[in-house]
Amino acid sequence: MSSPFVRRRRLAAELRTLREQNGITADELARRIYRSRMTVSKLENARCRPDIRDIVKILKVLGVTGERFDAIFKIACDAADRGWWDAYGDAMGARQRMYADLESGAATIREYHQLALPGLLQSVEYHWALIELDRLEGSEMNYVPEKSVEARQCRQQNLFRRNGPSLEVIIDEFLLKRLAVSPLVMAAQLKHMVQLVTREPRFTILVLPLDARLPPGRLPASAYTIYEFPDPDDPRLVVAETSNRLVHTTPDEVKGYDRLHDRLRQAALPSLESLSLLTDTADRLSEQAGP
Repeated sequence: MSSPFVRRRRLAAELRTLREQNGITADELARRIYRSRMTVSKLENARCRPDIRDIVKILKVLGVTGERFDAIFKIACDAADRGWWDAYGDAMGARQRMYADLESGAATIREYHQLALPGLLQSVEYHWALIELDRLEGSEMNYVPEKSVEARQCRQQNLFRRNGPSLEVIIDEFLLKRLAVSPLVMAAQLKHMVQLVTREPRFTILVLPLDARLPPGRLPASAYTIYEFPDPDDPRLVVAETSNRLVHTTPDEVKGYDRLHDRLRQAALPSLESLSLLTDTADRLSEQAGP
């Protein structure tokens, strides 16, 4: 399955380019397909799920035929598709719903985390512990906890699908030192991650040591995820974990995160050393928790 979110962005770019090449204004195109100017604007800015009938009308007005028509029609069908996450609606949380959409079509996922362990590798117990923290802190919970946990498991199952994406996660050692959950829950979570990575060769976890000597450049201000897709013409995306969930799509923005991730990877411990550190930390935390 392709990511509908990504294909909507691709469709938007294709439609806008075709219209401009034909020298037609958005107002004129809207009039000729008997739709509003707002409809055309939403399609060209990827702000709505496309109506296939509108896309066919637009392509006919713009004189698109043959293989070009077939290619854009396929993109539009992908963009209009609905994934399993749509059935959850806001119950799973808008942010997690977007992640599920992007992951569904990704070929490569690269992440950096410094405040919480990666959601795709979280155990159910760890996830529930974080939800309890939200409750204790009085955080606004724009999701239904049970549905959020259920949806997270669906996302993890998607990760293991045949021909699923590769996953590279860099976590800050700070996460292993200052615990947000109980030692017992954290120990189980670390063992869970090690087991997942050991089981699946497409997955890699690297730990960025506290005393790491970084190449020139600052540490990222927030967690982020870089998505790449099988179709090279689909735009690569970066989602930064800010309060507003900033999505970066321009080539220069994405390349900047590429360079940042490369610097972090160079400074991180190698894979085997990282797994060893996670295992040792889990054993130490288990001892602290006692019988």
